[in-house]
Amino acid sequence: MLWSKNSMKEKKPEEKEKTRISQSLDENIELLDAQMGIKKNFDVLTRQLVIGGKNVTLLFVDGLTNDQIVTLVLQNLTRLDHADMVPDSIKKLFRGSLGYTEVEEVEYLEDIVTKVLSGPLAILVDGSSKALIMDARIYPIRSPEEPDLERVVRGSRDGFVETLVFNTALIRRRIRDPKLRMEYFQVGIRSKSDVIVCYIEDIANPDLVDSIKEKIEYIKIDGIPMGEKSVEELISPGSFWNPFPKVRYTERPDVAAMHLLEGHVLVLVDTSPSVIITPATYFHHLQHAEEYRQNPTVGVYLRWVRFLGVAASLFLLPLWFLFASSPGLLPPQLSYIGISQPSEIPLIIQFILAEISIDMIRLATIHTPSALATSTGIIAALLIGELATRVGLFAQEVILYTAIVAIGTFLTPSIEIANANRLVRLFLLIVTALFRAPGFIFGVAGILVFLALNKSFGIPYLWPLAPFNLKALASIVVRMPVPVRNTRPSILKPIDRDRQVLAAPARKPSGGGKNK
Repeated sequence: MLWSKNSMKEKKPEEKEKTRISQSLDENIELLDAQMGIKKNFDVLTRQLVIGGKNVTLLFVDGLTNDQIVTLVLQNLTRLDHADMVPDSIKKLFRGSLGYTEVEEVEYLEDIVTKVLSGPLAILVDGSSKALIMDARIYPIRSPEEPDLERVVRGSRDGFVETLVFNTALIRRRIRDPKLRMEYFQVGIRSKSDVIVCYIEDIANPDLVDSIKEKIEYIKIDGIPMGEKSVEELISPGSFWNPFPKVRYTERPDVAAMHLLEGHVLVLVDTSPSVIITPATYFHHLQHAEEYRQNPTVGVYLRWVRFLGVAASLFLLPLWFLFASSPGLLPPQLSYIGISQPSEIPLIIQFILAEISIDMIRLATIHTPSALATSTGIIAALLIGELATRVGLFAQEVILYTAIVAIGTFLTPSIEIANANRLVRLFLLIVTALFRAPGFIFGVAGILVFLALNKSFGIPYLWPLAPFNLKALASIVVRMPVPVRNTRPSILKPIDRDRQVLAAPARKPSGGGKNK
């Protein structure tokens, strides 16, 4: 159930009273030094100037301010005379002399601290009870490259980066709708991290939007150094024992734009190249951009291959273990399924060791320099695959089926759902080893019930399978052509359900005949 509009407002603590800017420049600098440690920090700098007979101080963080822009602006300011600075210096600078686009007035010292530590530059004038904030910041940034986890054969090669304003620009480039909204929040009492809630106003469900915004506003923590993952855990509590992700991550702007047009809400966090998509069902994690970059028939085939791989990663090992340990369950035609050369180690121990070995290889490859990653994989494959079977540590079939399952795990588009499926597979292996066929059956049933009871921001996690929706389920099983996908998912309760505007039939001419 979606949170009501006013469900959290009563719990929010009272805001601390702010300190107004004094007309004494020295007093302001002294108070700012007490809060920011200007004299103790080598990278928090001040620059004293005399502009039009007025003492002016610039306050900024070295490395976050674009020196070229500031230099050009100061060249204009140094030409001002006394008449250009009186009677109201801040107002005259703001409205006429400060030739820069992103400038705002502030009245409180706390606003100066927050803004300056975020990167903008503060301009304080002696005798003025306000200050100017000039957003001439510049952050270290890498080029928008294609994300490794969501590569496509044909399609755009840009991806989100760690700088928030670049990510919002990538979305706006694809959706030039005046109803697209990017609402700004700051999260973290100490970190003051920038967070954006993105949605299309006349499509997204207002209750869903309000629920997410209120949860973000209510976050009271010192900082979110882990970026989007910290935000996810703070706005979707109760997921500690639940391995299944309640949101979807993407690093592709086209995928983010597609979900916006369906009625989803995005959460963007500064310093994070991944965007949170809310809400997200289990089947959202099984879709990939490659399916929509190919012919619909090819897209259907790719989707079915992916579904088959995900199903194998979940059920192949428990099923084979069940049939290998209980041969009587197999018909005579499948009697060859089993172990050709038994090992001294119990079968369930072999599978658990094989699973741990695969994860050790995966983690070692991640933490190994790129030049050595291939060599690490080859060495691990030889040691675990070849030598382990020769010495009798693993049966050959265990290596074969574990390799197939590993491929199915890597076929899963979402690394979060792949990790959850890995834990489910281990759970099914253990209950099958303990209780054989009843354990497997009740284990699968228990997982399905658990998923059916889950919700992501009020949306059933197994929709459209539970609750059942035939039309929506068909669009998941089959990659529909674009002209057929003319409605948005009903479970999101979008304001505008139609995706395509049907053209009015052409009218016949009222008069006829040629001119005589």
